[in-house]
Amino acid sequence: MSFHLHKFPLLSKSGFLEKLIEQLPNEDESGCVLKLHDIPGGAKAFELVAKFCYDVKIELTSLNIVSLRCAAEYLQMTEEHGEGNLISQTEVFLNEVFGNWTDTIKALETCEEVGSYAEEVHIVSRCIDSLAIKACADPQLFNWPVKGQENVRSPNGTVLWNGISSTTKPQPTGEDWWYEDVSFLRFPLYKLLILSVEAKGLKSENIAASLIHYAKKNIPLINNQSSFNDMNHVASGITASTNSEVDQRLLLEELVGLLPSAKGVTTTNFLLRLLRTAMILHASPSCRESLEKKIGSQLDQALLVDLLIPNMGYTVETLYDIDCIQRILDHFMSIYHAPIASSPCIIEEGQMVSGTDTLTPMTMVANLVDGYLAEVAPDVNLKLPKFQALAAAIPDYARPLDDGIYHAIDVYLKAHPWLSDSEREQLCRLMNCQKLSLEASTHAAQNERLPLRVIVQVLFFEQLRLRTSISGWFFVSENLENSQHPNGNLGLPKNDCTKAMEEGRADEGGGGKDVKERVSELERECLGMKMELEKLVKTKKSWSLIPKKLGFGRKSQPCIPKPDDIMEQTTSVSAPQNNENGDLGQRVVA
Repeated sequence: MSFHLHKFPLLSKSGFLEKLIEQLPNEDESGCVLKLHDIPGGAKAFELVAKFCYDVKIELTSLNIVSLRCAAEYLQMTEEHGEGNLISQTEVFLNEVFGNWTDTIKALETCEEVGSYAEEVHIVSRCIDSLAIKACADPQLFNWPVKGQENVRSPNGTVLWNGISSTTKPQPTGEDWWYEDVSFLRFPLYKLLILSVEAKGLKSENIAASLIHYAKKNIPLINNQSSFNDMNHVASGITASTNSEVDQRLLLEELVGLLPSAKGVTTTNFLLRLLRTAMILHASPSCRESLEKKIGSQLDQALLVDLLIPNMGYTVETLYDIDCIQRILDHFMSIYHAPIASSPCIIEEGQMVSGTDTLTPMTMVANLVDGYLAEVAPDVNLKLPKFQALAAAIPDYARPLDDGIYHAIDVYLKAHPWLSDSEREQLCRLMNCQKLSLEASTHAAQNERLPLRVIVQVLFFEQLRLRTSISGWFFVSENLENSQHPNGNLGLPKNDCTKAMEEGRADEGGGGKDVKERVSELERECLGMKMELEKLVKTKKSWSLIPKKLGFGRKSQPCIPKPDDIMEQTTSVSAPQNNENGDLGQRVVA
Protein backbone atom coordinates (compact mmCIF):
# COMPACT_ATOMS: atom_id res chain seq x y z
CA MET A 1 0.00 0.00 0.00
CA SER A 2 1.28 3.41 -0.95
CA PHE A 3 0.87 6.55 1.15
CA HIS A 4 1.33 10.08 -0.26
CA LEU A 5 2.44 12.13 2.75
CA HIS A 6 4.27 15.33 3.59
CA LYS A 7 7.79 15.14 4.95
CA PHE A 8 7.50 17.59 7.80
CA PRO A 9 4.75 15.84 9.85
CA LEU A 10 6.76 12.63 9.65
CA LEU A 11 10.10 14.25 10.47
CA SER A 12 8.68 15.96 13.52
CA LYS A 13 7.47 12.68 15.09
CA SER A 14 9.78 9.87 13.88
CA GLY A 15 13.52 9.67 14.30
CA PHE A 16 13.76 6.67 11.98
CA LEU A 17 12.01 8.43 9.08
CA GLU A 18 14.15 11.50 9.63
CA LYS A 19 17.31 9.47 9.10
CA LEU A 20 15.92 7.81 5.96
CA ILE A 21 14.95 11.13 4.39
CA GLU A 22 18.35 12.67 5.14
CA GLN A 23 20.07 9.78 3.35
CA LEU A 24 18.08 10.26 0.15
CA PRO A 25 19.61 12.37 -2.72
CA ASN A 26 18.11 15.82 -3.29
CA GLU A 27 18.13 15.63 -7.11
CA ASP A 28 14.45 14.97 -7.46
CA GLU A 29 12.57 17.83 -5.81
CA SER A 30 9.18 16.36 -6.68
CA GLY A 31 9.40 13.84 -3.86
CA CYS A 32 11.07 10.77 -2.46
CA VAL A 33 10.04 7.16 -1.99
CA LEU A 34 10.52 5.31 1.31
CA LYS A 35 10.01 1.56 1.50
CA LEU A 36 8.98 0.27 4.91
CA HIS A 37 8.52 -3.46 4.38
CA ASP A 38 9.57 -4.48 7.91
CA ILE A 39 7.33 -2.19 9.92
CA PRO A 40 5.40 -4.15 12.62
CA GLY A 41 1.68 -4.38 11.95
CA GLY A 42 2.05 -3.63 8.25
CA ALA A 43 -0.01 -1.05 6.38
CA LYS A 44 -2.79 -0.93 8.97
CA ALA A 45 -0.41 0.07 11.75
CA PHE A 46 1.37 2.64 9.55
CA GLU A 47 -1.94 4.22 8.59
CA LEU A 48 -2.66 4.87 12.29
CA VAL A 49 0.87 6.23 12.72
CA ALA A 50 0.38 8.59 9.78
CA LYS A 51 -2.90 9.88 11.22
CA PHE A 52 -1.16 10.46 14.54
CA CYS A 53 1.59 12.43 12.78
CA TYR A 54 -1.11 14.61 11.17
CA ASP A 55 -2.73 15.11 14.58
CA VAL A 56 -5.79 13.16 13.52
CA LYS A 57 -7.56 11.55 16.47
CA ILE A 58 -7.18 7.76 16.46
CA GLU A 59 -8.97 5.13 18.52
CA LEU A 60 -6.81 2.86 20.64
CA THR A 61 -8.21 -0.63 21.38
CA SER A 62 -6.89 -3.84 22.83
CA LEU A 63 -6.73 -5.25 19.29
CA ASN A 64 -4.51 -2.54 17.74
CA ILE A 65 -2.49 -1.35 20.71
CA VAL A 66 0.23 -3.99 20.39
CA SER A 67 0.95 -3.41 16.70
CA LEU A 68 0.78 0.37 17.23
CA ARG A 69 3.18 0.22 20.16
CA CYS A 70 5.66 -1.90 18.20
CA ALA A 71 5.39 0.37 15.12
CA ALA A 72 6.10 3.40 17.30
CA GLU A 73 9.17 1.68 18.67
CA TYR A 74 10.29 0.74 15.16
CA LEU A 75 9.88 4.35 13.93
CA GLN A 76 11.59 5.75 17.05
CA MET A 77 8.68 7.98 18.01
CA THR A 78 10.15 9.00 21.38
CA GLU A 79 9.75 12.11 23.50
CA GLU A 80 12.90 13.57 21.90
CA HIS A 81 10.85 14.18 18.74
CA GLY A 82 7.84 15.69 20.43
CA GLU A 83 6.15 15.75 23.77
CA GLY A 84 3.37 13.19 24.17
CA ASN A 85 4.65 11.13 21.29
CA LEU A 86 3.16 7.83 20.25
CA ILE A 87 5.35 5.58 22.44
CA SER A 88 4.33 7.32 25.67
CA GLN A 89 0.65 7.39 24.75
CA THR A 90 0.54 3.72 23.80
CA GLU A 91 2.31 2.82 27.06
CA VAL A 92 -0.33 4.64 29.07
CA PHE A 93 -3.10 2.74 27.28
CA LEU A 94 -1.27 -0.59 27.68
CA ASN A 95 -1.25 -0.15 31.44
CA GLU A 96 -5.02 0.25 31.31
CA VAL A 97 -5.31 -2.88 29.18
CA PHE A 98 -3.29 -4.91 31.67
CA GLY A 99 -5.84 -4.10 34.36
CA ASN A 100 -8.59 -5.94 32.46
CA TRP A 101 -8.57 -9.72 31.96
CA THR A 102 -10.42 -9.83 28.64
CA ASP A 103 -8.48 -6.96 27.09
CA THR A 104 -5.21 -8.53 28.17
CA ILE A 105 -6.20 -11.80 26.48
CA LYS A 106 -7.01 -9.94 23.25
CA ALA A 107 -3.77 -7.99 23.36
CA LEU A 108 -1.76 -11.16 23.98
CA GLU A 109 -3.36 -12.89 21.00
CA THR A 110 -2.36 -10.01 18.70
CA CYS A 111 1.29 -10.36 19.76
CA GLU A 112 1.69 -13.13 17.19
CA GLU A 113 1.03 -10.63 14.40
CA VAL A 114 4.14 -8.61 15.20
CA GLY A 115 6.43 -11.54 16.02
CA SER A 116 9.56 -10.80 18.02
CA TYR A 117 8.87 -7.04 18.19
CA ALA A 118 6.34 -7.64 21.00
CA GLU A 119 8.97 -9.48 23.01
CA GLU A 120 11.53 -6.73 22.50
CA VAL A 121 9.25 -4.14 24.11
CA HIS A 122 8.23 -6.70 26.80
CA ILE A 123 4.56 -6.71 25.90
CA VAL A 124 4.31 -10.53 25.99
CA SER A 125 5.92 -10.85 29.40
CA ARG A 126 3.75 -8.09 30.86
CA CYS A 127 0.57 -9.67 29.46
CA ILE A 128 1.55 -13.06 30.85
CA ASP A 129 2.38 -11.60 34.24
CA SER A 130 -0.93 -9.73 34.38
CA LEU A 131 -2.92 -12.85 33.48
CA ALA A 132 -0.99 -15.01 35.92
CA ILE A 133 -1.64 -12.63 38.82
CA LYS A 134 -5.37 -12.67 38.12
CA ALA A 135 -5.48 -16.45 37.63
CA CYS A 136 -3.76 -17.04 40.98
CA ALA A 137 -5.92 -14.54 42.86
CA ASP A 138 -9.41 -15.12 44.21
CA PRO A 139 -11.86 -13.41 41.81
CA GLN A 140 -14.43 -13.04 44.59
CA LEU A 141 -11.92 -11.27 46.79
CA PHE A 142 -10.42 -8.82 44.28
CA ASN A 143 -13.42 -8.50 41.94
CA TRP A 144 -11.37 -8.94 38.77
CA PRO A 145 -13.27 -8.05 35.58
CA VAL A 146 -13.79 -11.66 34.58
CA LYS A 147 -15.30 -12.65 31.28
CA GLY A 148 -19.06 -12.86 31.47
CA GLN A 149 -19.36 -10.44 34.40
CA GLU A 150 -18.68 -7.14 32.67
CA ASN A 151 -22.15 -6.31 31.48
CA VAL A 152 -24.37 -7.44 34.30
CA ARG A 153 -27.87 -6.19 33.72
CA SER A 154 -30.82 -5.79 36.03
CA PRO A 155 -34.11 -7.58 35.32
CA ASN A 156 -35.49 -4.51 33.50
CA GLY A 157 -32.49 -4.42 31.13
CA THR A 158 -30.47 -1.48 32.55
CA VAL A 159 -26.76 -1.86 33.18
CA LEU A 160 -25.97 -1.62 36.87
CA TRP A 161 -23.00 0.35 38.16
CA ASN A 162 -19.99 -1.90 38.82
CA GLY A 163 -22.17 -4.96 38.28
CA ILE A 164 -23.84 -4.54 41.69
CA SER A 165 -27.56 -5.13 42.13
CA SER A 166 -29.56 -4.66 45.30
CA THR A 167 -32.04 -7.36 44.36
CA THR A 168 -29.93 -10.13 42.79
CA LYS A 169 -26.51 -11.42 43.72
CA PRO A 170 -23.90 -12.17 41.05
CA GLN A 171 -23.22 -15.80 40.29
CA PRO A 172 -20.26 -17.24 42.23
CA THR A 173 -17.09 -17.77 40.26
CA GLY A 174 -15.15 -21.01 40.69
CA GLU A 175 -11.45 -21.66 40.40
CA ASP A 176 -11.89 -22.79 36.79
CA TRP A 177 -13.18 -19.44 35.52
CA TRP A 178 -10.07 -18.76 33.40
CA TYR A 179 -9.64 -22.19 31.76
CA GLU A 180 -11.84 -21.52 28.76
CA ASP A 181 -10.35 -18.10 27.98
CA VAL A 182 -6.74 -19.28 27.85
CA SER A 183 -7.62 -22.42 25.89
CA PHE A 184 -7.80 -20.26 22.72
CA LEU A 185 -4.19 -19.12 23.07
CA ARG A 186 -1.58 -20.66 20.86
CA PHE A 187 0.57 -23.11 22.73
CA PRO A 188 3.80 -21.04 23.02
CA LEU A 189 1.85 -18.30 24.81
CA TYR A 190 -0.17 -20.80 26.84
CA LYS A 191 3.01 -22.52 27.96
CA LEU A 192 4.43 -19.21 29.18
CA LEU A 193 1.24 -18.61 31.16
CA ILE A 194 1.33 -22.07 32.79
CA LEU A 195 4.97 -21.64 33.78
CA SER A 196 4.15 -18.22 35.21
CA VAL A 197 1.20 -19.37 37.36
CA GLU A 198 3.26 -22.31 38.55
CA ALA A 199 6.06 -19.95 39.62
CA LYS A 200 3.51 -17.80 41.45
CA GLY A 201 2.35 -20.75 43.55
CA LEU A 202 -0.90 -21.80 41.91
CA LYS A 203 -2.13 -25.17 43.15
CA SER A 204 -1.07 -28.18 41.09
CA GLU A 205 -4.68 -29.33 40.87
CA ASN A 206 -5.67 -26.11 39.08
CA ILE A 207 -2.71 -26.32 36.72
CA ALA A 208 -3.57 -29.92 35.83
CA ALA A 209 -7.23 -29.02 35.31
CA SER A 210 -6.27 -26.20 32.95
CA LEU A 211 -3.98 -28.50 30.99
CA ILE A 212 -6.76 -31.08 30.69
CA HIS A 213 -9.17 -28.42 29.41
CA TYR A 214 -6.60 -27.14 26.91
CA ALA A 215 -5.83 -30.67 25.67
CA LYS A 216 -9.49 -31.52 25.14
CA LYS A 217 -9.95 -28.25 23.27
CA ASN A 218 -6.99 -28.60 20.93
CA ILE A 219 -6.45 -32.36 20.52
CA PRO A 220 -9.67 -33.80 19.05
CA LEU A 221 -8.45 -37.39 19.22
CA ILE A 222 -8.64 -37.33 23.02
CA ASN A 223 -12.40 -36.95 22.80
CA ASN A 224 -12.85 -39.72 20.17
CA GLN A 225 -12.19 -42.78 22.34
CA SER A 226 -15.69 -43.87 23.26
CA SER A 227 -15.38 -47.48 22.14
CA PHE A 228 -12.91 -50.06 20.98
CA ASN A 229 -14.22 -50.00 17.41
CA ASP A 230 -13.87 -46.24 17.27
CA MET A 231 -10.28 -46.54 18.46
CA ASN A 232 -9.45 -49.01 15.71
CA HIS A 233 -11.13 -46.82 13.11
CA VAL A 234 -9.23 -43.75 14.27
CA ALA A 235 -5.94 -45.63 14.41
CA SER A 236 -6.38 -47.03 10.90
CA GLY A 237 -7.18 -43.60 9.48
CA ILE A 238 -4.18 -41.81 10.95
CA THR A 239 -1.31 -40.87 8.69
CA ALA A 240 1.66 -38.96 10.03
CA SER A 241 1.94 -37.03 6.77
CA THR A 242 -1.00 -34.72 7.55
CA ASN A 243 0.02 -31.51 9.26
CA SER A 244 -2.89 -31.55 11.71
CA GLU A 245 -1.85 -34.92 13.14
CA VAL A 246 1.78 -33.85 13.36
CA ASP A 247 0.73 -30.72 15.21
CA GLN A 248 -1.41 -32.75 17.58
CA ARG A 249 1.48 -35.10 18.31
CA LEU A 250 3.85 -32.23 19.05
CA LEU A 251 1.23 -30.53 21.23
CA LEU A 252 0.59 -33.76 23.12
CA GLU A 253 4.27 -34.24 23.86
CA GLU A 254 4.56 -30.66 25.11
CA LEU A 255 1.49 -30.98 27.35
CA VAL A 256 2.78 -34.18 28.91
CA GLY A 257 5.96 -32.34 29.84
CA LEU A 258 3.92 -29.64 31.60
CA LEU A 259 1.82 -32.03 33.72
CA PRO A 260 2.51 -31.67 37.45
CA SER A 261 4.62 -34.44 38.92
CA ALA A 262 2.62 -34.66 42.16
CA LYS A 263 0.60 -37.85 42.51
CA GLY A 264 -3.15 -37.66 42.08
CA VAL A 265 -3.45 -34.11 40.75
CA THR A 266 -4.09 -35.44 37.24
CA THR A 267 -6.80 -38.08 37.09
CA THR A 268 -5.74 -41.57 36.08
CA ASN A 269 -8.58 -41.70 33.59
CA PHE A 270 -7.24 -38.70 31.68
CA LEU A 271 -3.65 -40.00 31.82
CA LEU A 272 -4.78 -43.26 30.22
CA ARG A 273 -6.65 -41.34 27.54
CA LEU A 274 -3.51 -39.35 26.86
CA LEU A 275 -1.58 -42.61 26.60
CA ARG A 276 -4.03 -44.03 24.06
CA THR A 277 -3.82 -40.84 22.03
CA ALA A 278 -0.03 -40.93 22.20
CA MET A 279 -0.11 -44.47 20.78
CA ILE A 280 -2.43 -43.44 17.95
CA LEU A 281 -0.29 -40.42 17.04
CA HIS A 282 2.96 -42.42 17.42
CA ALA A 283 4.36 -40.06 20.02
CA SER A 284 7.97 -40.31 21.11
CA PRO A 285 8.99 -43.20 23.41
CA SER A 286 9.98 -40.74 26.14
CA CYS A 287 6.47 -39.25 26.10
CA ARG A 288 4.81 -42.64 26.44
CA GLU A 289 7.26 -43.72 29.13
CA SER A 290 6.50 -40.58 31.12
CA LEU A 291 2.77 -41.26 30.91
CA GLU A 292 3.23 -44.89 31.94
CA LYS A 293 5.19 -43.85 35.02
CA LYS A 294 2.57 -41.30 36.01
CA ILE A 295 -0.17 -43.89 35.61
CA GLY A 296 1.84 -46.48 37.53
CA SER A 297 2.30 -44.16 40.50
CA GLN A 298 -1.50 -43.94 40.92
CA LEU A 299 -2.67 -47.20 39.39
CA ASP A 300 -4.91 -47.87 42.39
CA GLN A 301 -7.17 -45.02 41.19
CA ALA A 302 -7.71 -46.52 37.73
CA LEU A 303 -10.84 -48.25 36.46
CA LEU A 304 -10.84 -51.56 34.63
CA VAL A 305 -12.42 -50.13 31.46
CA ASP A 306 -9.62 -47.55 31.21
CA LEU A 307 -6.93 -50.26 31.22
CA LEU A 308 -8.33 -52.01 28.15
CA ILE A 309 -5.98 -50.27 25.72
CA PRO A 310 -6.20 -51.73 22.19
CA ASN A 311 -2.98 -52.98 20.69
CA MET A 312 -1.99 -50.54 17.96
CA GLY A 313 1.45 -51.86 17.10
CA TYR A 314 2.48 -52.83 13.62
CA THR A 315 2.76 -56.48 14.67
CA VAL A 316 -0.50 -56.98 16.54
CA GLU A 317 -0.31 -60.24 18.51
CA THR A 318 -2.97 -59.71 21.14
CA LEU A 319 -6.22 -57.79 21.15
CA TYR A 320 -5.10 -55.55 24.02
CA ASP A 321 -1.72 -54.06 24.81
CA ILE A 322 -0.59 -56.43 27.58
CA ASP A 323 3.02 -55.22 27.54
CA CYS A 324 1.98 -51.65 28.30
CA ILE A 325 -0.06 -52.73 31.35
CA GLN A 326 2.84 -54.90 32.48
CA ARG A 327 5.19 -51.90 32.44
CA ILE A 328 2.66 -49.78 34.32
CA LEU A 329 2.21 -52.50 36.93
CA ASP A 330 5.96 -52.96 37.32
CA HIS A 331 6.34 -49.26 38.05
CA PHE A 332 3.56 -49.41 40.63
CA MET A 333 5.19 -52.40 42.32
CA SER A 334 8.55 -50.62 42.42
CA ILE A 335 6.90 -47.88 44.49
CA TYR A 336 4.64 -49.87 46.82
CA HIS A 337 6.20 -53.30 47.06
CA ALA A 338 9.60 -52.21 48.43
CA PRO A 339 8.46 -50.74 51.78
CA ILE A 340 6.14 -53.70 52.44
CA ALA A 341 8.87 -56.24 51.81
CA SER A 342 10.87 -54.85 54.72
CA SER A 343 8.02 -55.60 57.13
CA PRO A 344 6.27 -58.72 55.84
CA CYS A 345 2.59 -59.23 56.53
CA ILE A 346 1.22 -62.03 58.64
CA ILE A 347 -1.14 -64.38 56.84
CA GLU A 348 -3.12 -66.81 58.94
CA GLU A 349 -5.65 -69.29 57.55
CA GLY A 350 -6.02 -67.40 54.32
CA GLN A 351 -6.78 -64.07 55.96
CA MET A 352 -4.60 -61.05 55.41
CA VAL A 353 -3.43 -59.00 58.38
CA SER A 354 -1.27 -55.95 57.94
CA GLY A 355 -0.70 -52.67 59.68
CA THR A 356 0.82 -50.79 56.77
CA ASP A 357 -1.08 -48.04 54.99
CA THR A 358 0.29 -49.09 51.60
CA LEU A 359 -1.64 -52.35 51.72
CA THR A 360 -4.91 -50.73 50.68
CA PRO A 361 -3.68 -49.48 47.26
CA MET A 362 -1.92 -52.82 46.78
CA THR A 363 -5.18 -54.71 47.38
CA MET A 364 -7.06 -52.39 45.02
CA VAL A 365 -4.50 -52.97 42.29
CA ALA A 366 -4.66 -56.74 42.92
CA ASN A 367 -8.43 -56.69 42.31
CA LEU A 368 -7.88 -54.48 39.26
CA VAL A 369 -5.29 -56.83 37.76
CA ASP A 370 -7.45 -59.89 38.42
CA GLY A 371 -10.34 -58.23 36.62
CA TYR A 372 -8.05 -57.21 33.76
CA LEU A 373 -6.76 -60.78 33.41
CA ALA A 374 -10.32 -62.07 33.24
CA GLU A 375 -11.06 -59.57 30.43
CA VAL A 376 -8.02 -60.41 28.30
CA ALA A 377 -8.02 -64.17 29.03
CA PRO A 378 -10.47 -65.06 26.17
CA ASP A 379 -7.90 -63.83 23.64
CA VAL A 380 -6.57 -67.01 22.01
CA ASN A 381 -3.36 -65.20 21.03
CA LEU A 382 -2.50 -64.42 24.64
CA LYS A 383 0.50 -66.57 25.50
CA LEU A 384 0.78 -68.33 28.84
CA PRO A 385 4.05 -66.57 29.88
CA LYS A 386 2.46 -63.14 29.48
CA PHE A 387 -0.57 -64.18 31.51
CA GLN A 388 1.64 -65.66 34.22
CA ALA A 389 3.96 -62.65 34.36
CA LEU A 390 1.09 -60.23 34.83
CA ALA A 391 -0.61 -62.36 37.50
CA ALA A 392 2.62 -63.17 39.35
CA ALA A 393 3.53 -59.48 39.68
CA ILE A 394 0.96 -59.21 42.47
CA PRO A 395 2.28 -60.63 45.78
CA ASP A 396 0.22 -63.26 47.57
CA TYR A 397 -0.53 -61.08 50.60
CA ALA A 398 -2.20 -58.43 48.41
CA ARG A 399 -5.14 -60.75 47.70
CA PRO A 400 -7.42 -61.31 50.72
CA LEU A 401 -9.31 -63.80 48.56
CA ASP A 402 -8.15 -65.55 45.40
CA ASP A 403 -11.57 -65.69 43.79
CA GLY A 404 -10.59 -63.08 41.20
CA ILE A 405 -7.45 -64.83 40.02
CA TYR A 406 -9.29 -68.17 40.04
CA HIS A 407 -11.95 -66.71 37.74
CA ALA A 408 -9.27 -65.38 35.38
CA ILE A 409 -7.51 -68.77 35.34
CA ASP A 410 -10.78 -70.54 34.63
CA VAL A 411 -11.55 -68.19 31.71
CA TYR A 412 -8.04 -68.69 30.32
CA LEU A 413 -8.31 -72.48 30.55
CA LYS A 414 -11.67 -72.39 28.80
CA ALA A 415 -10.28 -70.26 25.94
CA HIS A 416 -7.09 -72.37 25.66
CA PRO A 417 -8.21 -76.03 25.82
CA TRP A 418 -5.03 -77.21 24.11
CA LEU A 419 -2.82 -76.57 27.14
CA SER A 420 -0.97 -79.59 28.44
CA ASP A 421 -1.40 -80.95 31.97
CA SER A 422 1.92 -79.52 33.08
CA GLU A 423 0.97 -76.08 31.74
CA ARG A 424 -2.36 -76.26 33.54
CA GLU A 425 -0.69 -77.12 36.81
CA GLN A 426 1.84 -74.36 36.29
CA LEU A 427 -0.98 -71.89 35.66
CA CYS A 428 -2.94 -72.98 38.74
CA ARG A 429 0.07 -72.33 40.97
CA LEU A 430 -0.82 -68.64 40.62
CA MET A 431 -3.70 -69.07 43.08
CA ASN A 432 -3.80 -70.18 46.70
CA CYS A 433 -6.49 -72.79 47.32
CA GLN A 434 -6.59 -71.84 50.99
CA LYS A 435 -7.87 -68.36 50.07
CA LEU A 436 -10.85 -69.41 47.96
CA SER A 437 -14.29 -68.55 49.27
CA LEU A 438 -16.91 -71.24 49.85
CA GLU A 439 -18.61 -70.43 46.54
CA ALA A 440 -15.33 -70.50 44.60
CA SER A 441 -14.26 -73.74 46.33
CA THR A 442 -17.54 -75.40 45.41
CA HIS A 443 -17.10 -74.32 41.79
CA ALA A 444 -13.46 -75.43 41.69
CA ALA A 445 -14.27 -78.87 43.15
CA GLN A 446 -16.55 -79.53 40.18
CA ASN A 447 -14.41 -77.82 37.52
CA GLU A 448 -13.23 -80.40 35.01
CA ARG A 449 -10.77 -77.92 33.46
CA LEU A 450 -8.62 -77.86 36.59
CA PRO A 451 -5.87 -80.44 37.12
CA LEU A 452 -6.64 -83.29 39.51
CA ARG A 453 -4.01 -82.10 41.96
CA VAL A 454 -5.72 -78.72 42.33
CA ILE A 455 -9.12 -80.34 42.88
CA VAL A 456 -7.65 -82.49 45.64
CA GLN A 457 -6.13 -79.42 47.26
CA VAL A 458 -9.47 -77.61 47.18
CA LEU A 459 -11.27 -80.59 48.76
CA PHE A 460 -8.56 -80.99 51.37
CA PHE A 461 -8.75 -77.41 52.53
CA GLU A 462 -12.55 -77.53 52.56
CA GLN A 463 -12.39 -80.52 54.91
CA LEU A 464 -9.82 -78.66 56.97
CA ARG A 465 -12.23 -75.77 57.31
CA LEU A 466 -14.97 -78.13 58.45
CA ARG A 467 -12.63 -79.69 60.97
CA THR A 468 -11.75 -76.24 62.34
CA SER A 469 -15.40 -75.26 62.49
CA ILE A 470 -16.34 -78.43 64.38
CA SER A 471 -13.51 -77.90 66.85
CA GLY A 472 -14.75 -74.36 67.39
CA TRP A 473 -18.26 -75.58 68.15
CA PHE A 474 -16.84 -78.09 70.63
CA PHE A 475 -15.08 -75.22 72.37
CA VAL A 476 -18.30 -73.22 72.44
CA SER A 477 -20.18 -76.19 73.86
CA GLU A 478 -17.70 -76.66 76.70
CA ASN A 479 -17.74 -72.95 77.52
CA LEU A 480 -21.53 -73.02 77.50
CA GLU A 481 -21.59 -75.90 80.00
CA ASN A 482 -19.08 -74.17 82.27
CA SER A 483 -21.07 -70.92 82.13
CA GLN A 484 -24.26 -72.75 83.10
CA HIS A 485 -22.52 -74.23 86.18
CA PRO A 486 -20.02 -71.61 87.40
CA ASN A 487 -19.47 -73.44 90.70
CA GLY A 488 -18.23 -76.59 89.03
CA ASN A 489 -14.58 -75.64 89.50
CA LEU A 490 -14.83 -73.66 92.73
CA GLY A 491 -13.71 -76.18 95.35
CA LEU A 492 -16.65 -78.59 95.09
CA PRO A 493 -15.99 -82.31 95.60
CA LYS A 494 -15.29 -84.29 92.49
CA ASN A 495 -18.47 -86.32 92.75
CA ASP A 496 -20.56 -83.18 93.16
CA CYS A 497 -18.95 -81.64 90.07
CA THR A 498 -19.59 -84.76 88.04
CA LYS A 499 -23.15 -84.87 89.24
CA ALA A 500 -23.69 -81.25 88.35
CA MET A 501 -22.31 -81.76 84.84
CA GLU A 502 -24.54 -84.79 84.28
CA GLU A 503 -27.56 -82.82 85.44
CA GLY A 504 -26.60 -80.01 83.07
CA ARG A 505 -26.47 -82.43 80.15
CA ALA A 506 -29.75 -84.02 81.12
CA ASP A 507 -31.45 -80.64 81.48
CA GLU A 508 -29.81 -78.96 78.48
CA GLY A 509 -31.07 -75.48 77.48
CA GLY A 510 -31.69 -73.86 74.10
CA GLY A 511 -27.97 -73.10 73.62
CA GLY A 512 -27.04 -76.79 73.75
CA LYS A 513 -29.71 -77.63 71.21
CA ASP A 514 -28.30 -75.03 68.86
CA VAL A 515 -24.85 -76.56 69.20
CA LYS A 516 -26.18 -80.03 68.39
CA GLU A 517 -28.06 -78.72 65.37
CA ARG A 518 -24.94 -76.99 64.08
CA VAL A 519 -22.84 -80.09 64.61
CA SER A 520 -25.44 -82.20 62.76
CA GLU A 521 -25.31 -79.73 59.87
CA LEU A 522 -21.51 -79.96 59.77
CA GLU A 523 -21.80 -83.76 59.82
CA ARG A 524 -23.95 -83.66 56.71
CA GLU A 525 -21.55 -81.28 54.94
CA CYS A 526 -18.59 -83.44 55.85
CA LEU A 527 -20.37 -86.54 54.63
CA GLY A 528 -21.14 -84.83 51.34
CA MET A 529 -17.48 -83.87 50.92
CA LYS A 530 -16.47 -87.45 51.66
CA MET A 531 -18.90 -88.81 49.05
CA GLU A 532 -17.60 -86.28 46.51
CA LEU A 533 -14.06 -87.43 47.16
CA GLU A 534 -15.05 -91.10 46.79
CA LYS A 535 -16.76 -90.21 43.50
CA LEU A 536 -13.55 -88.64 42.20
CA VAL A 537 -11.62 -91.73 43.23
CA LYS A 538 -13.92 -93.93 41.18
CA THR A 539 -13.99 -91.70 38.09
CA LYS A 540 -10.30 -90.85 37.84
CA LYS A 541 -8.10 -93.74 36.71
CA SER A 542 -5.03 -91.97 37.95
CA TRP A 543 -6.21 -92.49 41.50
CA SER A 544 -5.87 -96.27 41.28
CA LEU A 545 -2.33 -96.19 42.67
CA ILE A 546 -3.10 -93.87 45.59
CA PRO A 547 -4.60 -96.51 48.00
CA LYS A 548 -1.46 -98.63 47.65
CA LYS A 549 0.64 -95.78 48.98
CA LEU A 550 -1.72 -94.92 51.81
CA GLY A 551 -1.91 -96.89 55.06
CA PHE A 552 -5.51 -96.86 56.27
CA GLY A 553 -6.14 -97.44 59.95
CA ARG A 554 -3.28 -95.26 61.14
CA LYS A 555 -4.04 -92.29 63.30
CA SER A 556 -3.34 -88.93 61.82
CA GLN A 557 -0.39 -86.90 62.95
CA PRO A 558 -1.19 -83.84 65.00
CA CYS A 559 0.41 -81.54 62.44
CA ILE A 560 -1.43 -80.36 59.31
CA PRO A 561 -0.03 -81.64 55.98
CA LYS A 562 1.34 -79.09 53.57
CA PRO A 563 -0.63 -78.38 50.38
CA ASP A 564 2.30 -79.51 48.23
CA ASP A 565 2.08 -83.03 49.76
CA ILE A 566 -1.57 -83.57 48.87
CA MET A 567 -0.82 -86.11 46.14
CA GLU A 568 1.11 -88.20 48.67
CA GLN A 569 -1.36 -87.99 51.53
CA THR A 570 -5.15 -87.62 51.31
CA THR A 571 -7.14 -86.80 54.42
CA SER A 572 -10.86 -87.27 55.03
CA VAL A 573 -12.72 -86.33 58.17
CA SER A 574 -15.42 -88.75 59.27
CA ALA A 575 -18.65 -87.51 60.72
CA PRO A 576 -18.60 -86.87 64.49
CA GLN A 577 -20.47 -89.53 66.48
CA ASN A 578 -21.92 -89.77 69.95
CA ASN A 579 -20.08 -92.02 72.40
CA GLU A 580 -21.58 -93.99 75.19
CA ASN A 581 -21.58 -91.07 77.61
CA GLY A 582 -23.46 -88.84 75.18
CA ASP A 583 -20.40 -86.65 74.48
CA LEU A 584 -19.53 -85.64 70.96
CA GLY A 585 -16.39 -87.28 69.64
CA GLN A 586 -14.36 -87.05 66.45
CA ARG A 587 -12.59 -89.76 64.52
CA VAL A 588 -9.95 -88.86 61.95
CA VAL A 589 -8.90 -91.41 59.34
CA ALA A 590 -5.76 -90.72 57.37
